[in-house]
Amino acid sequence: MNTTSLAPKRWWYLMPVIFITYSLAYLDRANFGFASAAGLNDDLGITKGMASLLGALFFLGYFFFQIPGAIYAERRSVRKLVFWSLILWGMCATLTGIVSNIPALATIRFALGVVEAAVMPAMLIYISNWFTKAERSRANTFLILGNPVTVLWMSVVSGYLIQAYGWREMFIIEGFPAVIWAFCWWILVKDKPEEVKWLSDAEKGALQAQLQKEQEGIKAVRNYGEAFRSRNVIILCAQYFTWSIGVYGFVLWLPSILRHGTNMGMVKAGWLSAVPYLAATIAMIVVSWASDKMQNRKLFVWPLLLIGALAFIGSFLVGSENFWLSYALLVVAGAAMYAPYGPFFAIIPEMLPRNVSGGAMALINSMGALGSFCGSWFVGYLNGATGSPSASYVFMAVALLASVWLTIIVKPTQSQSATPAGSDLQPQGK
Repeated sequence: MNTTSLAPKRWWYLMPVIFITYSLAYLDRANFGFASAAGLNDDLGITKGMASLLGALFFLGYFFFQIPGAIYAERRSVRKLVFWSLILWGMCATLTGIVSNIPALATIRFALGVVEAAVMPAMLIYISNWFTKAERSRANTFLILGNPVTVLWMSVVSGYLIQAYGWREMFIIEGFPAVIWAFCWWILVKDKPEEVKWLSDAEKGALQAQLQKEQEGIKAVRNYGEAFRSRNVIILCAQYFTWSIGVYGFVLWLPSILRHGTNMGMVKAGWLSAVPYLAATIAMIVVSWASDKMQNRKLFVWPLLLIGALAFIGSFLVGSENFWLSYALLVVAGAAMYAPYGPFFAIIPEMLPRNVSGGAMALINSMGALGSFCGSWFVGYLNGATGSPSASYVFMAVALLASVWLTIIVKPTQSQSATPAGSDLQPQGK
């Protein structure tokens, strides 16, 4: 079936809401790096080693609550889960601006991870309920674009807010939008196509028939335990763990790395921090379109991660003495690390049936959160211990090379009848 005939209005109704929601989640987790670079550490007496641990605590909370949240979203309601998550993470983000000691900051960072934990898998489950296989890489990409696009504008806005008011006011101001948006989300979103009034009965029926047809070609999996023990899910967990080390080491510490290079102010660091995310946005759109067009997922994951690893190595070899060349390679690394997200998260619902795919995505995403914890903590530690970002580049490059190898050895199984010609998701795993 030509999926362009399946209610194209879904894209216009749903994608802006999905994008804004995840964008706000990313805003309230990534602005910590700007505060760290702009005086938070000095004001609270935080050492460099403690700063890296505090930045990483978010991902520890994020790790523990992924699967429970995803199971609730899969069995109950994405709409309710995300509504309460928006309110709670907006409050946590705002409270970060009024902390006066390290234990309070550590508690809030962990709590922020807990309340944001289920958002990513819940949104992926939501997309799988509304978009077909031929659309899913692009739909996932519009969700995850909330990540680089948010960091792009946040890098600039946060730089100006810190310069004009201070890091405390930045947290307070940037926390309010999530609470306000929660009520917009509640009004605009329904869990399933059959619940909305803006689709005709014929459109609902055609969409449901196509989604059901795709499920018929996937091997049955009885429960979460069976899904979690499968070889491919285990490999994808390890893959996303190592990939996330590179991504979040980069995201959280890029402003500090740039300021180390030229002793620049926060506004200039904000503008330069934004450029890799602009490149990432363009790369993600192109890659997701090509992946859906060719129905090949792995081909649009591992080569890009390899480019990211080589760019980190190149930036290490160039050194801080050649700041602009080193910076250009960091732009390449950032774009290459972000570009494969859409195809990667399209693999799981094409490999596992709907009754377990949400939980599997949550498990994989939770391992990504653990990798993010390790990456953000250890990159911060290396920067502080060595006084230079060079060792961090090597660490992130090695992690990405490991993710390349793990992607290559994944061999998802699916019935031949359900797999388009040329796809890498055939029984032989090509």
